[in-house]
Amino acid sequence: MHFEGYPTFRVAACDLNGQMRGKRLPAAQFDKLGEGSVRMPLSVLNVDIWGADIEGSPLVFETGDADGILLPTDHGPVPMPWLGSPAALVPMWMYRDNGEPFDGDPRHALATVVERYTARGWRIEAAAEMEFYLVDDSGDILTPPLNPSSGRPLHGQAILSIRQIDAFDAYFTELYEACEAMEIPAESAISEAGLGQFEVNLAHRDAMAAADDAFLFKALVRGLARKHGMAATFMAKPFAEDAGNGMHVHFSVLDRDGNNIFDNGGSKGTDLLLNAVAGCLACMAPSTLVFAPHGPSYDRIVPGAHAPFGACWAYENRTAAIRIPGGPARARRIEHRVSSGDNNPYLAMAMMLGAAMVGIEDGLTPPAPITGNAYALNLPGLEPDWASALARFEADPLVARILPAGLIRNYCATKRQEMLHLAEVPNDDRWKVYLESA
Repeated sequence: MHFEGYPTFRVAACDLNGQMRGKRLPAAQFDKLGEGSVRMPLSVLNVDIWGADIEGSPLVFETGDADGILLPTDHGPVPMPWLGSPAALVPMWMYRDNGEPFDGDPRHALATVVERYTARGWRIEAAAEMEFYLVDDSGDILTPPLNPSSGRPLHGQAILSIRQIDAFDAYFTELYEACEAMEIPAESAISEAGLGQFEVNLAHRDAMAAADDAFLFKALVRGLARKHGMAATFMAKPFAEDAGNGMHVHFSVLDRDGNNIFDNGGSKGTDLLLNAVAGCLACMAPSTLVFAPHGPSYDRIVPGAHAPFGACWAYENRTAAIRIPGGPARARRIEHRVSSGDNNPYLAMAMMLGAAMVGIEDGLTPPAPITGNAYALNLPGLEPDWASALARFEADPLVARILPAGLIRNYCATKRQEMLHLAEVPNDDRWKVYLESA
């Protein structure tokens, strides 16, 4: 994208909850971005879901709420099609004054994991499946949107319904046009099981680009929904009786020659594939706080709700938490099916890919793949609630092998504060907290 023609632009980095934090700037300042001209308190990337400072954080009063430096990522600027006037968005990430990456920036956490693969001469290819609901939030309760074609409420299951997705054709046409303008590689879109629920698959790219795609896609989906008189949400479970939103991530690893290290020419995959699967299983429970980051996220982790949460794997079985899809051997890959849609894509991918690397580094061996219905096996897996997930994440040595200590500390402090304040919010009003912030 060329920047010319945009009178204003935004600079934004990703906070621990996956929200954009940054500034609006006039076009004249665009050429100075690489000089470190944009400064912002380090603490801003570690605020809670309401945007408040974390009480007792060493990033606030203890250090004078010191600034960091925002620098452009290698992504480059993109248009913001959901706004009423022309504007561009420049994705940024945070550095300290001495030039060191800020360890509270989730994008840097993913970069550190990717570097472990790069050191072996490997490159990750990853893609996310993005599930979301279009909703009507104009009343005191959240409801599915009206059918744009008929003006009547949506009724019944509509999984893979062409009629249902075509009813929202104006929205999806603009969404795909906007994805092309923003260079987000959107592929297939389907109507999912929930009323007003949809899924868009993003194309395989290198891991950081895949995380950038997911981060930008969430902002785009929400922004365009407002233009069409609706809201869009990635909340894990917007409606108690309907399916939850997930973010499944597919990934494979290529060597220096472009060969897939998971491909053994057959359906079973290589020993490295099995090592990676074992690492994903070992890190699943410790990673719960990232895969289910908010209090309402745990409403999705219930039996029989099409949300895998038991630590198991399988070939071509969607009830398993870790699935090895079929298809050509050269495309052998892992599908990590655990994370809810309300995650931070950088943290979620860092934990998934970091877990796979732990399995490879330690030569771990997974149990036998399951067959049949994983939900009927009563397997241990994700932590069952927010408090236990926080305690496990904070102390687990596997988490410490994947994420920097500063991020773990800040993330846990953020979640502890959110847990305290959410307890004061009536259950029926909690959707208002997370509708467009998750």
